[in-house]
Amino acid sequence: MNTEPEKLNSDLSGRPVSPVSDWRKIVARYQGSHVGRSLFQLVTTLGLLVGTLIAMHRMLHVETWVTIVLIVPAAGFIIRTFIIMHDCSHGSFLPWPKVNDAVGFVTGVLTLTPYSQWRREHALHHASSGDLDRRGNGDVTTITVREYLALSRFERFRYRIFRNPAVLLGLGPLHMMVLQRFRSRSKATGSMQLWNVWMTNIAIAGLIATLVIATSAQSLLIIYLPAYYLATMAGVWLFYVQHQFEDAYWESHENWDYATAAVQGSSHLRLPRVLQWFTGSIGLHHVHHLGPRIPNYRLQRAHDENPIFHAAPVMTIKMGVRALMLTLYDEQNRQMIRFKDLRKKS
Repeated sequence: MNTEPEKLNSDLSGRPVSPVSDWRKIVARYQGSHVGRSLFQLVTTLGLLVGTLIAMHRMLHVETWVTIVLIVPAAGFIIRTFIIMHDCSHGSFLPWPKVNDAVGFVTGVLTLTPYSQWRREHALHHASSGDLDRRGNGDVTTITVREYLALSRFERFRYRIFRNPAVLLGLGPLHMMVLQRFRSRSKATGSMQLWNVWMTNIAIAGLIATLVIATSAQSLLIIYLPAYYLATMAGVWLFYVQHQFEDAYWESHENWDYATAAVQGSSHLRLPRVLQWFTGSIGLHHVHHLGPRIPNYRLQRAHDENPIFHAAPVMTIKMGVRALMLTLYDEQNRQMIRFKDLRKKS
């Protein structure tokens, strides 16, 4: 089965969307980094993050309210730092592989993410997104109605707890902070990835020790932890709405194809301009999935100039909040449904 099909010739309503047989040529026009722009993004993002954290520390015992207010932009800069690591994982941020990976490792440490391990898991996600037979790699666990009905009462309860929005958003950051520190061997984690996990842990421990010595443990807990937690909550929500919506694309492996899964199985999350900047345009997720080597600062242009990308399902913040209640994939009606929709069906 080809993972990158030749054609994607209609949107969700059946309208033609451009000479899509040439989608590789379309994507190729936007691939490749602009070194000056990438370096400017790196310097400004890390500079603003560090500057905000310093300001928060200095104001902590002077005007505490200022420190509290600055938690929000600090969280935004952490998200933007993660986006840089994300681009590095696709080799789209800088043209030099070793430098790209070095930047990825550093930004991974700052966002408490083992870069090489996450890169491998994320690559598997891109290769299988929307494939019912290859679920479980870097995605939000989703089961079908048929699978849910076959579960025991306890297993249904456990799945309901996991898919509860309070659990996803409230406990999701703990996965990033704690569970990523310890990994076992899996399809996404081999010897190289395990080595990277522990190198990242050592670097994080060193960074924490340095910050505690330079400031205090109290400052670290009051300043970075809340900002990181808020950033990760937002990140979990962003990742969720990128592929979890009512008409989300799910297909058996024999019918699955790469291009349709990328454009129609990834949402176009429309955000206010300031939020799009903080999130590195990751709301244009349909563009990113079709062309993962397109750097974040070219995603908007690629979307605007090519009708193929206008086929993607559009999401707003309000729609994304409502989508948190979608929990099961109904294979019969080919859409995501809520638990209460299942009760109505029975």
